[in-house]
Amino acid sequence: MTGEQNGGDGAGEAGSGATSGSDPTDELPEPVVEAAERLTRLAREAVDGDEAAAYREDRRERLAEHDYTARVREADDTLVLHPEEWLDDGVARVERIEDTSRAAERSLSGADDPDDWEAVEARNEALVERVREEHGDVHARNARAFADFMSNHYAKRIGDATAAERAEFLDEYFPRNAWPSTKQRDAVEASVRFVIEAADDSPPE
Repeated sequence: MTGEQNGGDGAGEAGSGATSGSDPTDELPEPVVEAAERLTRLAREAVDGDEAAAYREDRRERLAEHDYTARVREADDTLVLHPEEWLDDGVARVERIEDTSRAAERSLSGADDPDDWEAVEARNEALVERVREEHGDVHARNARAFADFMSNHYAKRIGDATAAERAEFLDEYFPRNAWPSTKQRDAVEASVRFVIEAADDSPPE
């Protein structure tokens, strides 16, 4: 079979093996499936090759925590997430698996809820522009990164971000995926505070 395998396009190599003590009978948690789908879409849409690779690496790391891997089934443009143990010399031999219920599939041909996602993204973009007007471009670039994180990873408005999601952005997403300058790194905590304050001050729709 061909398709996108964890780190890039094509059949590719499997990950480096199990990296956690996860129970192999467990199914992949739904939040991980959703994150893998969003990261796959982001990698496809990325203009810069390094940015696309960063999204795929983020996806690989998230899946590896559960001993899963990813590929794209090109015949119907579907993201397939399945246990790494199904791989034989880097290729998924699904036809040899008696119980395939542990696999998760998501169509990549279109968004599941484009209207909802577009509404979330429009709201977040408006907050980014408010930060730009009030605090300048450096904070706006950081706010844009936070908006991307909330829109694409959680399909949530910035104002609905939890403390855990803010911490995930600051500790994991921002240094890996935002390609920040020194000024951005120094300002990011204030930037997140500014955009959260803008969300709190914005009237409900």
